[in-house]
Order: sequence, then C-alpha cells, then structure tokens
Amino acid sequence: MAGLAPVRVPTRSAARTHRSAPSRPGPDMTVSPSPSSPGESRPPRLVVSLCTYNEAGNLVPLVRAIRHYAPHADLLVIDDNSPDGTGRVADALAEELPDVHVLHRSGKQGLGTAILEAMRFAIRGGYDQLINLDADFSHPPRFIPDLLAGMDRYDVMIGSRYVPGGGVDSGMFNARRRLMSWGINTYARLLLGLPSKDNSGSYRCYRVSKLAELDLDQVQSRGYSFMEEILYWCRLVGCRIGETPIIFEDRRAGQSKINTLEVIRALEVILRLGLSRPFRRRPRPATAGRAAHRS
Repeated sequence: MAGLAPVRVPTRSAARTHRSAPSRPGPDMTVSPSPSSPGESRPPRLVVSLCTYNEAGNLVPLVRAIRHYAPHADLLVIDDNSPDGTGRVADALAEELPDVHVLHRSGKQGLGTAILEAMRFAIRGGYDQLINLDADFSHPPRFIPDLLAGMDRYDVMIGSRYVPGGGVDSGMFNARRRLMSWGINTYARLLLGLPSKDNSGSYRCYRVSKLAELDLDQVQSRGYSFMEEILYWCRLVGCRIGETPIIFEDRRAGQSKINTLEVIRALEVILRLGLSRPFRRRPRPATAGRAAHRS
C-alpha cells in the first residue's frame, strides 16, 4: 500500500464541522477501492472515529494504518481544539484524502461527549458500523479485521484485554494500575449486569442500527465512565456483546490523559446506574432530530 504523502499543515485553523474531503485525492494518496460492478457485494458502510486532544504526532501514521486494515472505511476526527495543532493536521488530511471528516469542538469536553458525537454522525450518515479507537496507537489498528469479523454474530464487539489471547504490553501497567483496571471492570460487571470482561476499553465496533434505538440524550457520562454506561444502555435494547482479544500497547507519542479524578467519577456514575438498574425500562428510540442533537 502506498504511503501517505507528507501532510501540509495550514497555519490557521478554520472552525469547521463534519466536513467531507474533496472528491479527488492527491496523487500520492491511496484510495479505497470501489466495487467494479453494480452486482458486486459491498462491505457494510463503516466509519472509524478518532477522538483527539494533543495527538498531532500520532494522527498521520494512525490514519495510514487504519486505511490499510479497513480500506473501505470513512474516518471521522473529533478534535477538542488541541493546543498542539492536531485539528490543523486533521484538516490537512481531509484536504488530501477522500472520505475523511473533521469535527472541531471549542475545547476539551470529555471522551464520552466526543464518542456521542461520533454515534450521532454515524446515525445521521446511514452507516452500518462504527468503530472507535484511541488516537495514540494504544489500540493497534491490526485488530480491526477481528472486530469486523465478529459483527456477523454480535451487535457490539469489544477489543478486549481480558479474554484469552488479550493483554497489556509488558511493562506498560504497574501492579497498582493493573489492580485498578481489574477492579473497575469487575465492579461494572456486578453492578450493571454486563457479560463482558473488558468494559472500560474504548476499542469497539457498534452496529449503528442498534445505536439508533438508544436515547443518547440520557447518557450521563462525559469522561471514561462512558465506556461502561454505553454498554449498559446497549444491553437494555438487546445488543449481543462479543469480545475479541487485543494487546493494549503503549502510546507512541504524547501523554496519557486519564487521572485519579476520572476514575472516581467513573465509579460514581456506575454506582448510580447500578442502584437504578431494577427500575430501568427499555430506552425510547432516538428520533432523527434527537439523534442529531449535539452535546
């Protein structure tokens, strides 16, 4: 596969929202192939979302890798006005590559709200599947085909560290962080009645038609507890949840953004949901207008 040409970063960042790239790519870009005839089977329409904050050093090679493992996918970059210019890098990619969309937000608003934006984008756009992965290479794109393969049987596929074959890059987690990760996943399983073992990771593929059945406006989480909460709501609308092993790797550039306060907030949200669980009913399906609502 041809490599991406050097990205020309504009000196000024325009305030643009979901923006499609030009229909004609640059001469060195690798374009996703289209079926050669109307009768040829097409893969499900897929969009891959990247929620970014200070990921300028990772974005270009990550997009290259995603296009290698999912050449038929559209990409959506949601940037929270990164001080390091990630938004400008995303704009430059969208100018060079087809099927790249960029959403600029005014500031850091939390991972949960960014993924909600991606879900609404996928619903409005009529996509079949949505994959979300971290923009720092901790979720290696080489596992994308395994996630997609599981969608034949499941409505949500989780890239899991805690099923046989999965794990964490050696030396990346110390004993304290391993215990914390194990504890929050066990806590979520017990309180929310989740069948999955890795409930805190964001490397997932969702069936968009099931997301459209959710009332996304009632999601409480804005940070990392979103991962557990959205699985809870998916279960309420009958989603089948599967897991496939991944290796969680250390980021290639930049700094981790999770902190103790985020963990405490996640525990609080999960506890509230767990206590209200006996009284919950199936969520109301989102209407087109509500699905388009922005956080």
